[in-house]
Amino acid sequence: MAGYCKRLKNAYGGIDRGAMVSIDQAVAMVKERAVAKFDETIDVVFRCNIDTKKSDQVLRSIVSLPEGTGKVVRVAVFAKDAAAETAKKAGADIVGAEDLVERIQRGEMDFDSCIATPDMMALVGRLGKVLGPRGLMPNPKLGTVTADVEKAVKAVKGGQISFRADKSGIVHSVIGKASFSAEALLNNFRALYGALIEAKPASVKNDLVSRVFVSSTMGVSVRVDVSSIKFS
Repeated sequence: MAGYCKRLKNAYGGIDRGAMVSIDQAVAMVKERAVAKFDETIDVVFRCNIDTKKSDQVLRSIVSLPEGTGKVVRVAVFAKDAAAETAKKAGADIVGAEDLVERIQRGEMDFDSCIATPDMMALVGRLGKVLGPRGLMPNPKLGTVTADVEKAVKAVKGGQISFRADKSGIVHSVIGKASFSAEALLNNFRALYGALIEAKPASVKNDLVSRVFVSSTMGVSVRVDVSSIKFS
């Protein structure tokens, strides 16, 4: 294991790097070896059989993780008048219109998710080059452009996340924290995997997912036997 620090060498002890294990085993192994001094995030990576150069093979959707993400999510909402008040009552951290645009243009991006009412999109459009690359641009397909800001804010605060395949056909997502129980992590994983399969482009004829890896922020990465993933 040349190139690994002593901590990681010890963490990989007892793990066959070339082997595949069940999703239950993978979660247990990664969780057990997440021993950093902070609550590590548990991540999952899916390698998908898609050609991202084809417009009909875009893979993107949202899912509500039943156990939440374990992260405090700061939500910004573009809204005004009654919708703005509703967003504040629903728990939005930042609410505004022109003033929020100016704030973002100054580089103040202290939020993790962005929601907008439909009438605000002409305004939000000015920020496409800023919000887009960060994955924060409101999108009706992801439920972040909506008149029902109360529902949207509560969904994001409650564990709703978005996922998207990158140029290599890889989907990377969080499924919780090392402090979560193994059962909670598995519940989130199955919800995410189910949403991924449901979002499979119609033009993809083979199995969507070819490889799956589970890892923690500072710990090991374990390859999952895709055939072991069950929903019951």
